[in-house]
Amino acid sequence: MSRVRWTVLGASVLVLLAVVVGALLGGQRTFAGFPPLFAYWLPHVGVGTPLALLVAVLVVAKGPELADRLPWRTALGAGYLAAVAWTISLALVDGWDRGFAGRLTTSDEYLHEVPGVTDIGAMLRGFSARILDYQPDSWTTHVSGHPPGALLAFVGLDRIGLSGGAWAALLCVLVGGLTAVAVPVALRARGNDEAAARAVLPFAALFPGAVWVGVSADGLFAGVTACGIALLALGRPLLAGLLLGLGIFLSYGLVLIGVVALVVAWRNWKALGLAVLGAVVVVAAFAAAGFWWLDGYHLVVERYYQGIASSRVYHYWVWANLAAAVLAAGLAPIAGLARARRSPAAWLAGAAVAAVLFADLSGLSKAEVERIWLPFTVWLTAATAFLPAGSRRPWLAVQAGTALVVNHLLLTNW
Repeated sequence: MSRVRWTVLGASVLVLLAVVVGALLGGQRTFAGFPPLFAYWLPHVGVGTPLALLVAVLVVAKGPELADRLPWRTALGAGYLAAVAWTISLALVDGWDRGFAGRLTTSDEYLHEVPGVTDIGAMLRGFSARILDYQPDSWTTHVSGHPPGALLAFVGLDRIGLSGGAWAALLCVLVGGLTAVAVPVALRARGNDEAAARAVLPFAALFPGAVWVGVSADGLFAGVTACGIALLALGRPLLAGLLLGLGIFLSYGLVLIGVVALVVAWRNWKALGLAVLGAVVVVAAFAAAGFWWLDGYHLVVERYYQGIASSRVYHYWVWANLAAAVLAAGLAPIAGLARARRSPAAWLAGAAVAAVLFADLSGLSKAEVERIWLPFTVWLTAATAFLPAGSRRPWLAVQAGTALVVNHLLLTNW
C-alpha cells in the first residue's frame, strides 16, 4: 500500500476511534454531543440541501478546469463566489434561523452583549474586569473567551445600521469566504508557482470547514488573518501586520498564526520587521484605549477552567482534537501532505500543522476545534497542490462528501 493510502487510512481510523472512544466516555466526560465534534446526532435535510449539492457538483465537475483556464483574477473571483455559495448553502441545511440568522443571537454569543455597549471607550477600559465568571456582569461565554476586537466587530456592524443575526452571519460568511482567495494568492506570490495556486483554488472554495464558517465568528477570524498572510506574501508587510495584529484581538489563539507568517516572510527581515511594526501599532492602540492583551489572556485562562473545560478529559481531547481537525480540513490535504516535497505549498501546510499542534498541546483547546482552528486548517488546503491532476475531481468529491455528511447527519452547535 502506498504512503498516501496509509496516511489517509490512518487519518480515517483516527476519526473512527475518536467517535467510538468519545461515545464510550459519555457526555459527562467529553461535554460534546457527538465527539469529537461539538454537535448532536440529528439526521436532517433543509432548503440548503439541493443548493449545497448543486454547488458541490459544479465545483467537482468544472472547478479544476475553470481554475486552470480562466484568467487569474477571474478564477479568484469565481472561487470566492463558489466558497460563499457553498458556505451559505451548508448553513441553510439547518434552516434560515437555526442555521444562519439565529446562530449568533443566542445567550452565549456576541450579539447578546451588543445592546449593552453604549460607550465603546468604557467597554474597552472595563473589558478585563468582566472576563471571569460568577460575577453579576460577567461577559457571555464567547465574549469573555475572546479579546474585545471580536465584540467590536459586531458592535460596529450594529452602529452602521446592520443590526441583527442575519447581517452578523453574512459578515462572517463574506469575510470567511476570502480564505478561498487568500490561500492561492499567498501560494502564488510566495512560490511564484501559479500552477500550484490554481490547483489549490477549487479545494479552498470547497473547504469542508465551511460547515463552521457558516456561521461562527471564527470564520470571520479566519478570513481576516488569511488576508493578512496573503498581503505579507504580496509584499505589503505593514498592512499585513495591521491585519494580523487585529487578529490577536479577535482571538487569543491567533498569536499562533505567526508561525504561518514566519514561513511566508522567511529570510525577508525587512518585511518581517514592518509586519511586526504594524502589529505593534494595533497592540498600542488597544492599550491606549484601556485594554492590555496580556491581562486579558491570563484572565481567559482562568475563566477557561471555571467552565466545562475543567471537566473535559485532556487524555481524550489531546488526540481527538486532531480527528476534529481532519473532519474540518478533509482528507484531500492529508493525501497531499503524504506526497509533499520541499516547496512553498509544503511550508505553508506544514506551518498550519505546527500551529495546530501547538494549540493542541497547550491544553486550552479541548473540543470545538473544528471551529476554533479554522484560521489554521484553511492553510492545510495548500497541500492539495501535490495531488496529481487526474485525481483532483475524486478528491474534491471526497471533500464535498465530508461536509455534506457532517452537515446532514449532525446538528452542529456553531
